[in-house]
Amino acid sequence: LPINFRGEGLKVGDANIKVTDVQCSNGVIHVIDSVLMPALADIPTTAQSAGQFNTLLAAVGAAGLADVLAGDGPFTVFAPTDEAFAALPEGTVATLLKPENKQQLVDILKYHVISGRVYDTDAVAAKRAETLLGRGVNIGLNAEGITVNDAKIVARNIDASNGVIHVIDQV
Repeated sequence: LPINFRGEGLKVGDANIKVTDVQCSNGVIHVIDSVLMPALADIPTTAQSAGQFNTLLAAVGAAGLADVLAGDGPFTVFAPTDEAFAALPEGTVATLLKPENKQQLVDILKYHVISGRVYDTDAVAAKRAETLLGRGVNIGLNAEGITVNDAKIVARNIDASNGVIHVIDQV
C-alpha cells in the first residue's frame, strides 16, 4: 500500500490515518477512516476502466504485450494518456502500429515499464529506475510534482492486482 506523508495529512492507500502509534503488546495500531480494499483487476483492465488509455492499450495489443501486462508481475507502468499520444507528431502512432514497426513499438512500451510494484515515494527516493527495455529513467521531484525524465506524473499510485500505474503527460 502506498503511504503518503504529503498534502492533507497521512494516508495509506485511499484512507486517511486519523490516529497513529497506538501501542499494543504485539504491535502498533494506526486508525484509518475507511476499509482498505485490494485491487482486483490487472494492469490492462485497470487502464481500460480509466478511459484515458485507449491509444496505449491499442499499442500494447499491437505489440503483443497484453498478456505480459496481465500476467503475474508485479510491474510499474508509466502510462501516457491518449492526450500524450495525440501530442506526438502527426502520423507517429499510425506508423508505430504497423506490423513492420512492431519491434520499435515493443521497445517504446518496454521503456514505460519497470519491474516491481514501485509507488511514488519509493520512485522519488530511488531517483532512477531500470526499465524492461534495459535503459534507465530518471525520477525527480520539483515544485510542480514528480517527473519521469521530462514527463510529469499527473496521477500516481493507481493500484492493480499485478502492479501500479503512474499516469504521465508525455510518451
